[in-house]
Amino acid sequence: MSRQPATRYLGIDVGGTNIKVGLTDDQGQVLASTKVDTDIEESLEAGLKNMTQAVKDVLSRINVSINDVTAIGLACPGPMDIKAGRLLQLANLPTWRNVNIRDIVAERLGRPVILQNDANAAAYGEYWAGAARNAEIMALITLGTGIGSGVVIKGEILEGAHSHAAEYGFMIIQTDNGREHPGGGYHGVLESYASSRALILRAVHRLQSGDPSTLSNLLGKKDELTPLAIMQHAEAGDVLAHELIMEVARYIGVGIVSMMHTMNPEVILLGGAMTFGQLATRTGRDFLAGIKKEVKDRAFAIPAARTRIDFAQLGGSAGFIGAAGWAAKSFRA
Repeated sequence: MSRQPATRYLGIDVGGTNIKVGLTDDQGQVLASTKVDTDIEESLEAGLKNMTQAVKDVLSRINVSINDVTAIGLACPGPMDIKAGRLLQLANLPTWRNVNIRDIVAERLGRPVILQNDANAAAYGEYWAGAARNAEIMALITLGTGIGSGVVIKGEILEGAHSHAAEYGFMIIQTDNGREHPGGGYHGVLESYASSRALILRAVHRLQSGDPSTLSNLLGKKDELTPLAIMQHAEAGDVLAHELIMEVARYIGVGIVSMMHTMNPEVILLGGAMTFGQLATRTGRDFLAGIKKEVKDRAFAIPAARTRIDFAQLGGSAGFIGAAGWAAKSFRA
């Protein structure tokens, strides 16, 4: 009896700094992966050349060709028209604006491609092969320079009518005198209170106001006052550093309550670069506990008790794994 050939999918996760490429099987197991520079200051063509080389490198590691790949999932930041496969006015990828990226990559690599928002892809990765595996309704919140989010409902990504669904970082949590978004143009949105940029701005304000803290040694030092540094000082017992992180937890908890009351998910996961060491650190455990306390104090009793709130599992690989998974769903052999 002949053996069926293995089914493989490529996931490509395009970011403002680098492009991550991974090859998976049809269960979400990563077979090989790499990352390369996006070269956003150069051109779209420079980024595409880097992407193509990264794909070749990944395939060569397990000695397969592009023809052995069933389909490719491409995750990019928004705004975009998902159905048309087109990127629109991207703030962090200026040389990638207004291009039909799906068809360009499909022609370049010679395989069918499906486009997806990067946060949506990361959420699907956690649903397909991570901490929310096969949950009926799940959401992922990614914490970093901004706040991304994605929702999967019964195996389908919530895209919305205009490819803008699940932008929970821009839910309004304060209407009067709301903080201005660090990027300008919005006031009172969650990202203005709980992103890494917001955390650093709040730390600078507290330090300049004279609050005692070991963080004061970092004030004015370019690129040294970071969420990681704040976590490290909190771990060492600095009171202000711990307070600043717990403020982030409070705001994230407020946002999660609105998410729970609108879609009643089974699981809500926290991922991204700013999760303070997750369960491996006291600060990470306090951060998660602070979010859960806020939810318990504010949400309806039944979802507050039954919704699982936890850290994501896949880390920086979630985007390309989810992109590959979305390709697997869309082009199942």
